[in-house]
Amino acid sequence: MPVITVNNRQVHIQELNKGADQTVVLVHGMFSNLSIYYFNIAPVLAKHFHVVMYDLKSHGMSERFPDGYDLDNMSSDLIGLMDHLQLEKVHLAGYSFGGLIVLKTALKYPDRIDQLVVMEAPDPQDEKARNIIDEYSKEFLEHYVANFTDTTKVRMGKRQMEKNHRMYEFLFNQTSIKADMIREKDFLGEADFSQLKASTLLLYGTGSNCRPTGEWLQSQIGNSGLELIPGDHNIPIQEPILIAETITQFLSKTLTQNHG
Repeated sequence: MPVITVNNRQVHIQELNKGADQTVVLVHGMFSNLSIYYFNIAPVLAKHFHVVMYDLKSHGMSERFPDGYDLDNMSSDLIGLMDHLQLEKVHLAGYSFGGLIVLKTALKYPDRIDQLVVMEAPDPQDEKARNIIDEYSKEFLEHYVANFTDTTKVRMGKRQMEKNHRMYEFLFNQTSIKADMIREKDFLGEADFSQLKASTLLLYGTGSNCRPTGEWLQSQIGNSGLELIPGDHNIPIQEPILIAETITQFLSKTLTQNHG
């Protein structure tokens, strides 16, 4: 499992198809890790693109930190990773709070981002939406264990399970993560999406509580399209292949239009 040093911080990354011309960086949500992409979504994308996944700070196997979970810091972390990997310009895809991270990054560093995919980004002002992330973390843990078992053919050991739970307890109880998320409650309302250069694909679940946010973003982002995926907030778990194929079609079509 590659762990690299970015800005004096240890970051766990995974890369697929390094030789491809175009790069897609996948950003997971809070209380998750890169495995939400690694097992199903990334391999499909890697048929066409160089795929980079990384664990956010204090997530997965990246180094733990007590603070710095606001969108400014998280977008700076992402650009630092791109700099370290010598990636001048990439496509970005983010899920849940990761969707807010990629929106912030595209607004803050427009010349570094090609196309944008936003999956189930919540409205941070909506307390119910923030609670969805808490509820989702439980389902993610179950999904993580199931996929780990399927991939290795060995059930995750007690020690590994305890390690994972200690990590999530650290995030919930010993970091500023929830306070930082609350401080971002006005992000969508204050952002000037008319300045967003990247063509944007919005992916939301048909039954998701976050769907109104996706519809609102479509009305605010000029060059955007909304695709509804069967499911709720957990569409990367529920429909990973459909999501991967939809992203591939979007990026390939946009590239053809730009270079045709």
